[in-house]
Amino acid sequence: MRGVEQLKKQTFPSKSIHDWEEKAEQSLKGKKIESLKSPTYENIVLKPLYSREDVLSVPNYPGGSDSRRGINALGYVTNEWKVAQRINAGTVNELTLKLQEAIGKGQTAISFELNKEFCESESLADLYQKYPFAINSKTLQKEFLKSLASQISERDNVTGYIANDPISLFVQAGETSEEFLATWSVDIQEAHDTFPQLRTVLVDTTPYHNGGANAVQELGIAAATGVYYLQMLIDKGLDIDSILNKMVFQFSIGSNFFMEAAKLRASRVIWDRITTLYGANGESARMHITAKTSAFTKTITDKHVNLLRAANEAFAAVLGGVQFIQVDPFDQITGSNAFSDRIARNIQLILKEEAHLQKVVDPAGGSWYIETLTNQLAEKAWSFFQQIDVMGGIHEAVKSNWLQQEIAAVFEKRNTDIQSRKQSIIGTNVYANLDEMIPVKKPIQKTILISTTDSFSIEKIPKRRLSEPFEELRYKAKLIEEKTGSFASVGMICLGELKQHKARLDFMKGFLAAGGIQAVNSTPIFNLEEAREFVAGLNTNFACFCGTNEQYEWMGHQILSALKVEFPNRTFFLAGLPDNDNQEAWKNEGIAQFIHVKSNCYKTVASILSDLEVGPIEKAKA
Repeated sequence: MRGVEQLKKQTFPSKSIHDWEEKAEQSLKGKKIESLKSPTYENIVLKPLYSREDVLSVPNYPGGSDSRRGINALGYVTNEWKVAQRINAGTVNELTLKLQEAIGKGQTAISFELNKEFCESESLADLYQKYPFAINSKTLQKEFLKSLASQISERDNVTGYIANDPISLFVQAGETSEEFLATWSVDIQEAHDTFPQLRTVLVDTTPYHNGGANAVQELGIAAATGVYYLQMLIDKGLDIDSILNKMVFQFSIGSNFFMEAAKLRASRVIWDRITTLYGANGESARMHITAKTSAFTKTITDKHVNLLRAANEAFAAVLGGVQFIQVDPFDQITGSNAFSDRIARNIQLILKEEAHLQKVVDPAGGSWYIETLTNQLAEKAWSFFQQIDVMGGIHEAVKSNWLQQEIAAVFEKRNTDIQSRKQSIIGTNVYANLDEMIPVKKPIQKTILISTTDSFSIEKIPKRRLSEPFEELRYKAKLIEEKTGSFASVGMICLGELKQHKARLDFMKGFLAAGGIQAVNSTPIFNLEEAREFVAGLNTNFACFCGTNEQYEWMGHQILSALKVEFPNRTFFLAGLPDNDNQEAWKNEGIAQFIHVKSNCYKTVASILSDLEVGPIEKAKA
């Protein structure tokens, strides 16, 4: 017992940030701690360590102040998030069966993709008293609400949301309409009287997210759209509290875990500031959020990695404090099935029941990192919101195409980083599996606006995915294989022993596999004759030297010069980037390109595939 008491009295000396920096720089072998800082697409510089000094002030309890820590004092303990998996069905009977099965297995909200046939269905009237709706009704809101009203007598018991966002529909369709907005505002007034507890005004940032927008842009757009609808409905005679009780915000959750959690918390900070300016207070001023996993981050190749992505994104949504969550199946792009639908739903159930996240009031509370990001995002997004306001509001910003161009600029940065593999997509631009069958994408559903007489064309925000460029390369490689009967390939001239060429050989295999090209490696090569024999037997016009810098200087120049004479139409690459003084010499001897970690993988592989499509194989001279 004496030993235990002595252990309890032991203390550790307190350490300062300066002490930590000194220790960190020792492990960095001379590099400064600043080298660990990294910029984001939001122009926020992330630090390697955060402390209480980074956070000026934080509300000390959930449900209070600016609601950043959630809109309920006890969080999910008393107000659990709703499992709102979107059900896809072709007929009313199929929808009914799928809904009943999903609810029996953990679904807690009525959520499905709406179509005209479902607007006429009478099969939903027995569910509304137990479960809230969670439906983005798009252009079918009026028809569906009218049908629902004819079926239900106790309309005060209808909760959740059946809502749409006209502005988001405009940017998806590439046209706007004042007439559509005017009709919509009248529909909202009618729905307010018919279904007093139902939310019908959606602020949907998903189209902007899928177009490549960063978190700051998403937040600024959400704020601007929310203000636009607030003012529109106030002008129609609705009071501020009634309007706020009709609103719900939808966010897609991307792969940057902490940034996405902070994005949701920052959205409530911004909305609290706006509603305060409008004079609202109490329950109505609190932002209700529905979150869905991102389509922008998902891939066709190595599709089971999407399970990890979806779980990560759903976890971030929970930390952000949302009211509804939708997790897309891992094979959503090519067409889901009962198995993938069940797995998607179970991701949320695991977070609730096994990770116990519904039993913690504010899982992210106390994180200096997340609180700092929340503050930075809120301030930057407020500035972006003000820019939109200067443009005349969200509608004018999309009519002028300014907003579309701002988002496109961010997407280009993302796309460049993906193409150069500065940012990784596991199973696509890194660790690609050449043996997998590449499935075909299902057709994308088109957004069709209700025809109006005053339609005005605008620039459309396309639905993008980061992995698409590399998936197109994989399709092209597959077509080459079908046409020629053999893999698209590049020969690897492996100089020296395995330990001398393995590092660059492995790099080249991964680099080429991202575009569906197979690396055909030689046995260890020590002389010109072995290299000549290997190149002569290749079923491709492309070959790449792999080895150490010393091997390149010792035998590489000699072998390359001779091979270029004997095979003048072959294209030779060099793995690695020689010193500036040597690059010109290599080019003069016949190297077409140096392939290294900073190379644009997409453009390099695309060029090779283009040549493989049309170029016959050069045969060795007799």
